[in-house]
Amino acid sequence: MARKPMKKVKKSAQNYRDNPKSKAKKAKYDTAYHATPERKKYRAGLAKKRRAAGIMGKGGKDISHTKGGGTTKESPSKNRARNRGKK
Repeated sequence: MARKPMKKVKKSAQNYRDNPKSKAKKAKYDTAYHATPERKKYRAGLAKKRRAAGIMGKGGKDISHTKGGGTTKESPSKNRARNRGKK
């Protein structure tokens, strides 16, 4: 079942809702970006860490990159909210 649309959305989300051509262009760009060798290597590295930690495919915590260059387990909400605009 599809989610109900939010009543109040940010400017960029509203722009993509109002402009299907812009939304399609962004989707095309995102597809190409995530298909690059660098992004595949990045995802593969995180998947390898999750597999080694025994949490691959089981939900739960993400493997997050630290400022020092290492990795650590972190809740998905904290990991994915970082470097986003404040509400």
